[in-house]
Amino acid sequence: PLTDWNRTWYTANPDLTQCFQNTVLVWVPCVYLWLLAPFYCLHLYCHDSGRIHMSCLCTAKMVRLSHRIWPLSQEIQQHMVFLLSPIIRSMTVILALCIIQLERIRGCRSSVFLFLFWVLAVVCSLVPLRAKIQLAMDEGIASDIVRYLAFFSYFSIQLAQLFLCCFADQPPEGKTVLEKNPCPVKDASFLSKILFWWFTGLVVKGYRTPLAAEDLWTLREEDTSNKIISELQEDWTAECAKLQKQEKALASGAALGSRLPDQAQLLRKLQKEQSSGFFLFRTLVRKFGPYFLTGTLCIIFHDAFMFAIPQVLSLLLGFMRDEDAPLWKGYFYATLMFLLSCLQSLFNHQYMYTCFTVGMRVKTAVMGLVYRKSLVINSAARRTCTVGEIVNLVSADTQKLMDFVVYFNAVWLAPIEIVLCLFFLWQHLGPSALAGITTVILIFPLNGIIAKKRSKLQVKEIQMKFMDGRIRLMNEILNGIKILKFYAWEKAFLEQVLGYREKELKALKKSQILYSISIASFNSSSFLVRIAFAMFGVYVMQDDRNVLDAQKVFVSMALINILKTPLSQLPFAISTTMQAVVSLKRLGKYLCSEELKVDNVSKTPLEDVVIENGTFGWSAEGPPCLKRINVRVPRGSLVAVVGHVGSGKSSLLSAMLGETEKRSGCVTVKGSVAYVPQQAWIQNATVQDNILFGREKLKTWYHRVLEACALLPDLDILPAGDATEIGEKGLNLSGGQKQRVSLARAVYRKADVYLLDDPLSAVDAHVGQHIFDKVFGPKGVLRDKTRILVTHGMSFLPQADLILVLVDGEITESGSYQELLGRHGAFADFIHTFANTERKESVPEDLGKLTEVDKANTGRVSRKMAFDLISDCVNLFGSETINKYLIKAVRLAMYKKYFKTIGLAIIIPIVFLYAFQQGASLAYNYWLSMWADDPIVNGTQIDTDLKLTVFGALGFVQGIAIFGTTVAISICGIIASRQLHMDLLMNVLRSPMSFFECTPSGNLLNRFAKEIDAIDCMVPDGLKMMLSYVFKLMEVCIIVLMATPFAAVIILPLAFLYAFVQSFYVATSCQLRRLEAVSRSPIYTHFNETVQGASVIRAFGEQSRFILQANDRVDFNQTSYFPRFVATRWLAVNLEFVGNGVVLAAAILSVMGKSTLSPGIVGLAVSHSLQVTGILSWIVRSWTDVENNIVSVERVNEYADTAKEASWSVDGSSLPLAWPQKGTIEFMDYGLQYRKGLELALKGITLHINEREKVGIVGRTGAGKSSLALGIFRILEAAKGKIFIDGVNIADIGLHDLRSRITIIPQDPVLFSGSLRMNLDPFDTYTDEEVWNSLELAHLKTFVSNLPDKLNHECSEGGENLSLGQRQLVCLARALLRKTKILVLDEATAAVDLETDTLIQSTIRTQFEDCTVLTIAHRLNTIMDYTRVIVMDRGHISEMDSPANLITQRGQFYRMCREARLV
Repeated sequence: PLTDWNRTWYTANPDLTQCFQNTVLVWVPCVYLWLLAPFYCLHLYCHDSGRIHMSCLCTAKMVRLSHRIWPLSQEIQQHMVFLLSPIIRSMTVILALCIIQLERIRGCRSSVFLFLFWVLAVVCSLVPLRAKIQLAMDEGIASDIVRYLAFFSYFSIQLAQLFLCCFADQPPEGKTVLEKNPCPVKDASFLSKILFWWFTGLVVKGYRTPLAAEDLWTLREEDTSNKIISELQEDWTAECAKLQKQEKALASGAALGSRLPDQAQLLRKLQKEQSSGFFLFRTLVRKFGPYFLTGTLCIIFHDAFMFAIPQVLSLLLGFMRDEDAPLWKGYFYATLMFLLSCLQSLFNHQYMYTCFTVGMRVKTAVMGLVYRKSLVINSAARRTCTVGEIVNLVSADTQKLMDFVVYFNAVWLAPIEIVLCLFFLWQHLGPSALAGITTVILIFPLNGIIAKKRSKLQVKEIQMKFMDGRIRLMNEILNGIKILKFYAWEKAFLEQVLGYREKELKALKKSQILYSISIASFNSSSFLVRIAFAMFGVYVMQDDRNVLDAQKVFVSMALINILKTPLSQLPFAISTTMQAVVSLKRLGKYLCSEELKVDNVSKTPLEDVVIENGTFGWSAEGPPCLKRINVRVPRGSLVAVVGHVGSGKSSLLSAMLGETEKRSGCVTVKGSVAYVPQQAWIQNATVQDNILFGREKLKTWYHRVLEACALLPDLDILPAGDATEIGEKGLNLSGGQKQRVSLARAVYRKADVYLLDDPLSAVDAHVGQHIFDKVFGPKGVLRDKTRILVTHGMSFLPQADLILVLVDGEITESGSYQELLGRHGAFADFIHTFANTERKESVPEDLGKLTEVDKANTGRVSRKMAFDLISDCVNLFGSETINKYLIKAVRLAMYKKYFKTIGLAIIIPIVFLYAFQQGASLAYNYWLSMWADDPIVNGTQIDTDLKLTVFGALGFVQGIAIFGTTVAISICGIIASRQLHMDLLMNVLRSPMSFFECTPSGNLLNRFAKEIDAIDCMVPDGLKMMLSYVFKLMEVCIIVLMATPFAAVIILPLAFLYAFVQSFYVATSCQLRRLEAVSRSPIYTHFNETVQGASVIRAFGEQSRFILQANDRVDFNQTSYFPRFVATRWLAVNLEFVGNGVVLAAAILSVMGKSTLSPGIVGLAVSHSLQVTGILSWIVRSWTDVENNIVSVERVNEYADTAKEASWSVDGSSLPLAWPQKGTIEFMDYGLQYRKGLELALKGITLHINEREKVGIVGRTGAGKSSLALGIFRILEAAKGKIFIDGVNIADIGLHDLRSRITIIPQDPVLFSGSLRMNLDPFDTYTDEEVWNSLELAHLKTFVSNLPDKLNHECSEGGENLSLGQRQLVCLARALLRKTKILVLDEATAAVDLETDTLIQSTIRTQFEDCTVLTIAHRLNTIMDYTRVIVMDRGHISEMDSPANLITQRGQFYRMCREARLV
């Protein structure tokens, strides 16, 4: 017979019938191969990867197989079936040989198809193998030696084939890739791929040495931006065309459309957004859907295995109860459970790997599409979204799409899983299964309410109000730190920040307590307790005959455990899907927005620039910005465009570039164009890269351009010359330098037409003249080119060939300078207005025209030092200190620091609390197993009420303990973060000025925002999770050891293996996360730059180069993102095998101890061991989170060791309260340097300033004028010599004692957000009357008294709701309020109009008559009536006397006065 159950199942020594062994077991693998071979061959035919050489591996496979045909021929016997089987086998082997050959020819390196065939073959041969061995042992091998040898050799060849299939063959000919560091997944065999062993190399490398970017693999071709976007772009263009057709169809009823009511118009707009999102989704599905479906298939298999495990557990517990059951069944169930667990792990991680890969590709695709769109979007569409919003599309929205890919399947799978769980629970417990679901339904709303309240607390109370307030204040403190130090106001602002912080922590504490309630009600263990209590309670109360045995209890518990995942995933999956829908709409809307029309500007071989009858607008609707424009620009001419602000000058250039919407007329431009925008657009690259802008460097031409654009003196100042890296948005360049770099970029181009939008506005007058002469003028380098120059500089107009006068978007006049002046029209008015302003304009900071010698020396002293300082610090702190953090593993010291901040007195009770919580859980589980083992008398169990009560009580105690531990850890976290924030704040405020000059404020703000936030929330959350799972693991181990003490022999080695694997992972994972974070910001920086400079990029025609750069940046980021998610899979697969080992050990040992163990304790041990895999992966995940976030403690603590200023006050100081009474200042051989090792910025200054003396300090840039002020305030400490004020050495007193007794009116009027009164008197030292008095003297009384809130008027950030002049007067009012005997004026009037300047000067003369006044003068006319003038030159005093005497001496001061036209 084919089957015989008495022989196979109901026996102590099971076996299959001979017929079954010789037919089914032989035919199954053969049928698999023959049925699927045609499809596989077709697949190979369609996917040719090149021919593989005859390698050792291939030869071994062929030889082994050909050997196999011999033993098969030996097996042929008389019986028909026995004759057929070897023939089928032989044919199958020949087919396998052919397939191996075909794979070699088509370049298939590792065969899944054959691997599965050999696995099937080996598994099917195991039963005959056992039978043969049994027979040989019973009868002896000699009886039929040929048959035995044939079978054993055949089996060993099968094993060998399976072993050989675990390796991949060499690459095909000509396919040896020249990649620097190719991804090993290409060379991996099928087995290596499913177990992620190909990743081990990187993990080992990361463990041994810190990973750097060059250690990461290059992306596989199918993951690169180029490959993904080039294919997707075509699909998307086709979809866009369809969408436009739809719109045209709608618009064809335009006559109808014009009469559509507003609601219908709105409906159409919404419909368009919906459909654009849907079209984008469809495009993405078409591209990535098929690969995603393979993942979906994996998750379906995973679910099948997941639900099979409780069924097998039920069978195992049934076996434990059945005393007569043979032992082999127990071992069979145990092994089956182990295999199912392993398969479940494999399929789950293949699914996750597929999802993350698809997510990564979707991110690349969307980023690429958005980037390309941002280069062609028109101005109307561009105005509807800010730069921040566009960057948000590529950061936040792509992330939401990635989350959607991972969680999408849960939307439809979770409900199916919940229904299946209920179905199986119903089978075990009947209708009482519904009680469990009712509990869940009741818990959910409670959780929803808590979540709502938490989000309200977080969003409205913490994050929005207090945290934002604190960060905003910190931002202002960092921006105005110089003022804080000058005025000694640090303490006042320190208290303000701490006030915000306390409120923030109070709200955080409330939120954390709510979270603890939520965890206690919905945490995994307490969740199980509630459902189990409800189900079992209803079940036993329903009927006395309902008894709880081990099978019912532990199978139900296993099912409830499964139920937990879909229940927690479903709400998250739905919200993720909803967010993804919104993101798709936003992306679709942006990607479908209007583009610039190619025909806006046409190229022509005729005149260089022609606009005929042009009308232009910034959008299709609304009034035009330019009307009736007719312009003809002859080749090689210089055209000046003038007009008042807002008359349409820039719009005219935009029309020539095709940036505006052309309503009528035509624009033609000949040849290439170079464009200089009004606001210089500078890339975050070197000066040289900014100028060359993608072109080859021609040395002589490059040097000529630098010279013409007056950049050579600047390059001398920059630390690395033209190789200096320019910060984001030109951070480390002045406005004039940025504008000149922007100009040099255009000049270097050698274009045919130059469009110059007021490039001289940001440069000093003499530099402007130099540039005009050398670049645009009749003798400049561009003299043969067509130049269209928008300008406000009157002096250049006489040299223009043609002047266009714009008024309200129309050209009212055009002609040469003389012609226009003669007409007395708009042009003459314009000249009149601007000529006045130009006369008012200051003599530039560099005081007149520089001689060649001066040019060489400009700024060599102080600015050179400042730049050296900056470059040194950039090396130290730059680019968020990549290397520093990369190289250092997270040190143990940080944990010590963190726990020390909390204090041992709190930590020890917490550990005991955790132990108590887990003890309660253990007791509750043990009680359940004892209940399950309770004997059944007359079909019932006794004392069920008592058992149920104790069961419920233990569960309740556990819930309370969970609440206690989570609250305790939250409070510890708050204690630590309060202290760490306090330390950070003190360290930053006590740092010297040099620290702020070289540390980007972004880095510091990052510490106060992101890092403190991580210490507030992430570190405690990670610790909570880690501790709860570590204790849970201990509980599982204790339960397994209680059941089977012998398990210790297996658990201990597994624990070591686990620790070993985990230590490898954590080291690599932290480094990969940092590398990924570091490589992410350049994408957004580049994006930001591109969006802002899109018009420049288009004008220069550099789109393709920028697209390549964007691709490179995205790919570089993905090179670290890809191994990061594979690392998680590698760890999870390996760990879950460790966990499955615990399941196997618990089950096998339970079977071995069947005679001594009860079903209850076995059920407890096995069902708990099933949780081990989940627990292990959570421990590692939370441990990695803690490791990654504890870095924040390191980063916050980093500034503890930097240099600090002298103490703010000196204890026991005998300084009189009224000091300084006279205001005398004496410098004795005083020297000052910006940094040790640099030359002195002030050299041996000896000087005595008498009381009430008015001293002016003048000199060229970098002569050391401001250094004197910095020395008096001890912003920089003396390198040698001393300064005495009223006979007191200022080095001997506290900084606040010094700075609060002398006053400065600084160059930049800085105001802080807060009331006007706070800005004048942050310590509330003065009465309102005194404050009003100072405002009156500062000419602000009328302005302030007209404000609704008067003194409590809120100043916005930086005082932006006051004009510049008003801010300057507020600074004057501060000085008047303090009324100290010494006043330093770092003359800021360069930024103020003439009227305010006159007010300030007259107030100073009258109000500070009895004070010593030092003025660092930029305008010489302000100090002509001073008692003395000091002329500084390269750190020395070169001249010193009264202004009149100095003029008669005809020295340096006289030359300066002459340049300023004062003599």
